[in-house]
Amino acid sequence: MRIALFGANGQLGSDLVALAGRRGLDLTPMNRDRIDAADETASFEGLDFDVAINCVAVTRVDDCEKDPAPAVAINAHFSGRLAKACAARGARLVQVSTDYVYGGQAEREPLSETVGRAPVNVYGATKALGEDLARLEHADVVVARVASLFGVAGASGKGGNFVETMIRLGKERGRLTVVDDQVMSPTASWDAGEAILDLIAARAPAGVYHVVNSGVASWRDFAGEIITRAGVPAEVLPIPTARFPTPARRPPYSALSNAKLEAAIGRPMPSWTDALARYLAAKGHV
Repeated sequence: MRIALFGANGQLGSDLVALAGRRGLDLTPMNRDRIDAADETASFEGLDFDVAINCVAVTRVDDCEKDPAPAVAINAHFSGRLAKACAARGARLVQVSTDYVYGGQAEREPLSETVGRAPVNVYGATKALGEDLARLEHADVVVARVASLFGVAGASGKGGNFVETMIRLGKERGRLTVVDDQVMSPTASWDAGEAILDLIAARAPAGVYHVVNSGVASWRDFAGEIITRAGVPAEVLPIPTARFPTPARRPPYSALSNAKLEAAIGRPMPSWTDALARYLAAKGHV
């Protein structure tokens, strides 16, 4: 089975490359030198694969709000074009998406895949459109929604990840204020990558899967756990979102249920606290 990975340089992409190597899979990174996702005239001719994984995305939420055009081109239109290319080849597409397709105004239980989407920002809207365009162009699409990723490689588009930012600021300031009214599913990109490859190996039915670690947390909960486990002498105080205004709105609740994923891959997903402990050990913070 030949796997083409689009967007191999980010947190999830980097871990997928490493995991594929460990499993002995035939995976080819398709980076910008092979095909530019922003170029709507770019051709998929000459690319041969049985499965494509699309990790390409514009992920800086506030930048998407200020300038939607790149997000529309890459998060949405590229997804549709790649799905069309997969359909022409009879190849499966794994379309990586996000918890930000949800609005989360009223929910307080982890969201299943059947809950209606209601994005509250441009990033979430373009990722939702990417899901739709992919599934309109091709029947064999697995949508893998991930959330609040943290990985050893860091997010190249964001200059790192939340874990490293909290550790750095905690050491510099000794006191952090973090929003406590946005609840999500912190997820290690390594665990998400393992689950995506398991979905491919299991030939799971096409459809939507929430590919996240188990458990939920507010950003303040997440930050507090990071600071405590890393042994940083800092205080983490909760603040409401209203005191931390940003160009783009964030969903107040986007925690995801991974029950469907666990049934498909035949195993439980690790908790986010376990994933964090492994990450901190791998980065030498403990």
